[in-house]
Amino acid sequence: MTHTAQADDQPAQDVQVSFVLASASPRRVELLAQLGVAADVIDPADIDETPLPNEMPRLYAERMAVEKAMAVASKHKGALLLAADTVVACGRRILQKADNEAEARQFLKLLSGRKHKVITGLALILPDGRLLKKTAVSSVTFRQLGNDDITHYINSGEWQGKAGGYAIQGLAAAYIRALSGSYSNVVGLPLFEVAGWLKAHGIKLSPPSK
Repeated sequence: MTHTAQADDQPAQDVQVSFVLASASPRRVELLAQLGVAADVIDPADIDETPLPNEMPRLYAERMAVEKAMAVASKHKGALLLAADTVVACGRRILQKADNEAEARQFLKLLSGRKHKVITGLALILPDGRLLKKTAVSSVTFRQLGNDDITHYINSGEWQGKAGGYAIQGLAAAYIRALSGSYSNVVGLPLFEVAGWLKAHGIKLSPPSK
């Protein structure tokens, strides 16, 4: 799918550009589909995602999104390129994707009965090479989890590949007592922010085809 390029505050120009998604996440693909948008190219970045010493979660998420975008931008000159990184923050602690069941269990015990933040860093590289960036933050409160709850969730396998070791769109929805902010952000892509960006830069949003 190609899209008509549009400069800020100017009418759409008759120039076709590609839309590149620098993410391998199937959830982000599905969320974009809710806007009626499909990437022309999916080109995930392969970068070092190790947090810097004492790096705060919000700055980390933003840095990761920018580095992911920059890592693949040279292969897509003249394209509109979107990158994102979602982290779960428990206080100052960054919870990335759990590497194994033991770590997933540790994450769930940490989140049990308390509020945490889900932060997505976003980076958009425009066809002229300019870089835009922003972050979206949602607050999620878990009810107190018993050992049986945690074991059941671990056995489901849903924790695999998920920041913080859980997926709000799955079984973990039953554990969430309160949510403030964007639901889609917790899934992996804040659609309010992304839709505004894409519309402003010439990508037409439309209902998904049935």
